[in-house]
Amino acid sequence: MLVIGGLVFLLLCVFGSFVASGGAIAPLLASMPFELLTILGAGIGTFIMANSMGDLKHVPAAFKSALKGPSYGKRDYMDLLGLLFFFTRLAQSQGLMALESHVETPTESTAFAAYPKIRDNERARDMICDYLRMMSMNMDDAFQIDDVMTRELAKNLKEETHISHGMQQLADALPALGIVAAVLGVIKTMGSITKPPEVLGEMIAGALVGTFLGVLLAYGIVGPIATRMRSVAEEEASYYDLIRVVFVAHLQGNAPQVSVEIGRKDIPVHYMPSFLEMDTAISEQAIG
Repeated sequence: MLVIGGLVFLLLCVFGSFVASGGAIAPLLASMPFELLTILGAGIGTFIMANSMGDLKHVPAAFKSALKGPSYGKRDYMDLLGLLFFFTRLAQSQGLMALESHVETPTESTAFAAYPKIRDNERARDMICDYLRMMSMNMDDAFQIDDVMTRELAKNLKEETHISHGMQQLADALPALGIVAAVLGVIKTMGSITKPPEVLGEMIAGALVGTFLGVLLAYGIVGPIATRMRSVAEEEASYYDLIRVVFVAHLQGNAPQVSVEIGRKDIPVHYMPSFLEMDTAISEQAIG
């Protein structure tokens, strides 16, 4: 909603100030459809050329995430820490082999059943199970697990931010595409040089609309959306990074409560539960 609200406010300020200062909106509106066709058509074409079909399939999801915001809130982080606490406590008290039933059939696991959103999140579920499985195969070196998980998370983030990077490149190109539209308008005007000054004035004004739209689209719409896409992807990446932080803390020999506390400190500040909230949550789980 913030994206839509910001866009509406932007358009009201730009066009409202133009009209309020005595500007004639009619020539602008008359030229806008053709200028937009030139600029957006060329922009979409270059975007398609620069990306694979697999990348293009992720565009709708990237726009949806920019509009909706991050998928994970405070409750989701607390649930993830609660599940990780259960697994680290079980591994410490009964050994890693006690995790086998949860790791091999997570959809039937009572632990995952207690957190259905994590169970249904294939990426988070598989990441937890994969690294617990690796630990059970004697890969229990904290530095090695940290390195492997860091590289996987970096790879995933690079893939998640590919569309936002492409959108930023499109934003960088739009001013130049606006100039292309403006030059075409000037060429059209020069072909009508014998017409009266008032006609030529309207044609030149229409040509300048291309430059205006290119800059407005680049810095007022496409660029901010690209930034929003990237920030959402980076914020969601912190959810998966929490798994790494807790597992590494566990392998370093910390108690489950300490591992969870280390993980809590890694949560983005606007989602981070208090120590008391998290302690109460895991205490209730321990009692149950």
